[in-house]
Amino acid sequence: MGALLLGEALSIIAELIASKQFGKAGGGHLTALLPMFLLISLGGILLVCGYALGYMHLKNIWIIISISVGASLVVEPSLTLLLFRDVPTAGSLIGLVLGALGTLAAIFL
Repeated sequence: MGALLLGEALSIIAELIASKQFGKAGGGHLTALLPMFLLISLGGILLVCGYALGYMHLKNIWIIISISVGASLVVEPSLTLLLFRDVPTAGSLIGLVLGALGTLAAIFL
């Protein structure tokens, strides 16, 4: 599960940093994104390993998908807040809470 969560986090960080870099510069060169390509590649490797090991251990792909979606619903808003300093809307906060509850339900019920 750690590989899955870390893979999601690295992928999301790469996406957010790349969008922030291009947003500030009003566009840019793709060579500036090379570190983000490498970061998202590492994240992808961890995601594949997380899915494979998770399925091997739990024998239920739906639990793995729920963990992955839940991680995205928790990690992405948190990192967006840190990187962009945007305040989430009420709907975003409700979605975050429901995503976390859905992930917990998939794991423990």
